[in-house]
Amino acid sequence: MMRATILMLISLIMLAGCTSPERPAMPEYTKRYVTEGKFEDVKQDIMIVIADRGLVINDTSHIAKMLDRTGKDLDTTKKIFHGEDQAQAFSFCSAVISRKTMEADPHNIVFCPYTIVIYVTKDEPKKVYVAYQRPLQEGDTAASKASLKAVDDLLDGIIREALNIQ
Repeated sequence: MMRATILMLISLIMLAGCTSPERPAMPEYTKRYVTEGKFEDVKQDIMIVIADRGLVINDTSHIAKMLDRTGKDLDTTKKIFHGEDQAQAFSFCSAVISRKTMEADPHNIVFCPYTIVIYVTKDEPKKVYVAYQRPLQEGDTAASKASLKAVDDLLDGIIREALNIQ
């Protein structure tokens, strides 16, 4: 028993002196922008840019409303977002980019439809956040990676144009 304790102490001392190798930076899985303004104005600007690019919003998810509605059933009424409907997600696709993405790799279907979220948090009522989940630029081919970069560029470009970011 004493020997096991001594061995464990020696191991801990040796581990304490070790440094772990630096991990490579994690990729950004989401891209988020923040602006000051009114939720409805930012929402309208995003919708206009999407339409101006010839894209159609297929679905609008009212996330804040859903959380408020289901919170009652879960015995939690904590407010997360400012305002009753100030957390929404728009889902849409680009026939051109989606086709290229899936022609490059049919498994890229998981990246369609594209979604942009717009929200105002309860704690920061004057800030409007606009974000999206970045498609991982992976795959077995350069064509797959390039097509997924095109999705990322599209989403980022829509938000930058709507928020007037160069």
